[in-house]
Amino acid sequence: MLTDAQIDVIAAELAEADRTHAVIPRITARFPDATVDDSYRIQGRWRDTQLAAGRTLVGRKIGLTSKAMQQATGITEPDYGVMFDDTVYRSGDEIPVALFSNVRIEVELAFVLKTPLEGPDCTLEDALAAIDYAVPALEVLNSHIELEGRTIVDTISDNAAYGAMVLGDVHKRPDEIDLRWVPGVLSRNGEIEETGVAAGVLGHPATGVAWLANTFHQHGARLEAGEVILAGSFTRPMWVSQGDDVLCDYGPMGTISCRFV
Repeated sequence: MLTDAQIDVIAAELAEADRTHAVIPRITARFPDATVDDSYRIQGRWRDTQLAAGRTLVGRKIGLTSKAMQQATGITEPDYGVMFDDTVYRSGDEIPVALFSNVRIEVELAFVLKTPLEGPDCTLEDALAAIDYAVPALEVLNSHIELEGRTIVDTISDNAAYGAMVLGDVHKRPDEIDLRWVPGVLSRNGEIEETGVAAGVLGHPATGVAWLANTFHQHGARLEAGEVILAGSFTRPMWVSQGDDVLCDYGPMGTISCRFV
């Protein structure tokens, strides 16, 4: 395992990279013996510095939950990160591309919890009972660690590559719609680039919420009422640049649009 001093140094590097929108060398290239536990320690140290600076945590993101994303990254297990209130956009917003590094878009569903959710034996049914509503969401990926050769240790350390999310306007309770069959048709500048269906996320997009609750239990924590859980992409990431107009059609759950400026 990495020492506390090494964890502090890496977390500070990532905080500075976040502030300056820069990219740092892979952690696993410098510390090849770093473990997944080390990576969550790094993420946690970075998170704590952000909270101390006055940011407010609004939820969690789950990543690498679909075959599309696992094949795109070469990483085969889920991960998670934290989301702060200043990273939330609404459909129709303009998003400054300069705020991010290696900017890509993913198609997801987000869930807002009405009751706490705790492991260790949380099931999909438990997660659905705890969810207030689902809402379509786009995730903006923001990678501060070089992409080539990156492992899950690098990704987790970098807050699971989370940058921001864009929330739609249509809310659906789990009993109002079969969430497995929510589609996503993602377009950039009027051309369709990616398509998928929410069942691509672990068979049901809320399965990841149960996985996260069980994972949190291992660390003596739980998911709290009111938290937003971004459940993982069911399309491959799409690169975006300044000037791009993005539109995603979620069928019965409406559309999301945004422009990168």
